[in-house]
Amino acid sequence: MVGSRSWLGGFFNRAGYRRHGVGEKFLDYVLTPLQEQRLQRLKDRLQVSFDETRPDHQDALKALWRVSFPGTDLIGLVSDQWKDMGWQGPNPSTDFRGCGFVSLENLLFLARTYPASYRRLLFKQGGVRATWEYPFAVAGINVSFMLIQMLDLYSVRPKSPPGLNFIRILSEDEEAFDVLYCIAFEMMDAQWLALGASYMQFNEVLLATRTQLERELCLEDVRRIQDLPAYNLLYQ
Repeated sequence: MVGSRSWLGGFFNRAGYRRHGVGEKFLDYVLTPLQEQRLQRLKDRLQVSFDETRPDHQDALKALWRVSFPGTDLIGLVSDQWKDMGWQGPNPSTDFRGCGFVSLENLLFLARTYPASYRRLLFKQGGVRATWEYPFAVAGINVSFMLIQMLDLYSVRPKSPPGLNFIRILSEDEEAFDVLYCIAFEMMDAQWLALGASYMQFNEVLLATRTQLERELCLEDVRRIQDLPAYNLLYQ
């Protein structure tokens, strides 16, 4: 799981693309200098842990609050107010331990680039909702971690077909990982609604999301992030 407690335990153990019928296949693909450079910059981002003592990390967290609740003053970086955004406790920094600062960057990118999608996901707008909904912020962290694992970004280089095709996409758009995160979050919510899921089914929903996203990344005509069929789920 990702976070300080066991809300999403168990999903990320070997939930690789081999499970879902994509087929294991190592492609001897030589990366271009641009692809190597952009992949390394992305991997460098993944190495940055969230540090609640760093002013820039504090500023990013405050920025997320402002964009989420523009009319409400934040009492402090440790406050029960954070639970309104779907953090597990009053101190959101404890939930970043499993994924790091990139997961906060992903949430901010979604909020700033696709504000309509962000508000819809944050406030659970649209569709028939469960009585026991998934917590938005912690779900967002788990979407980040799911993508990192799916794309083999903790490996020296991606070896799965979805991961390799993502590198091609990354060479067309350096923000591809962040945009893919936004797509994945929207896909997850769509799966949630389609399955009529509730809180305890989140792992099932995330696995279904990963399966669908892997299939889309394996489509032969996908060369840009905008080519993914699920790109149309995003609202600006």
